Amino acid sequence: MQLSPGERSILAYFPSSNSAERAMAELKATGYGTVSLDRVSRYGVENNAEFNNPVAGRAETATGLVLYSAGTDSMANNEARVLLAADPSVSGYGDTGYGLAGGRSFLVTVLTGGEKVSPAVEILKKHGGLV
Repeated sequence: MQLSPGERSILAYFPSSNSAERAMAELKATGYGTVSLDRVSRYGVENNAEFNNPVAGRAETATGLVLYSAGTDSMANNEARVLLAADPSVSGYGDTGYGLAGGRSFLVTVLTGGEKVSPAVEILKKHGGLV
C-alpha cells in the first residue's frame, strides 16, 4: 500500500483481540475511516471456525488450536505439520514466557492525516496498545 502525500500510518500492538477491537470502535466513532485489525504470527494464520473450535469438540489438530494451522493439508504437507507440532507453544515445553509477537499478537493499523495522529495514538494507548 502506498500512502498519499501527508497521510500517516500508525501501528499499535495489543495483547488481546478484545482490547484491539475496543480501540478500533473508539477510533471509528471518532471519525477515523481506515482502521484494520490483523493477527501477527510466526506462521501463516488461517482461522477455521468449523474445525478450530475446541468448545464444540471439533479441533482438527493440536497445532490448529494453538497456531491456527487447521488449514494445513494433513496428507500433502507432513513435514510442515511435524515442525509446527514441535513448536513450544503446542507442547507446553520450552522457553518460559514463550508466545506470539512478545505477547502482543494483534495489530491495529490506522491511516490518517498528520494533524490527527496524536489523538489516534492517545486512543490506542488508552486501550493498551503499544505504538
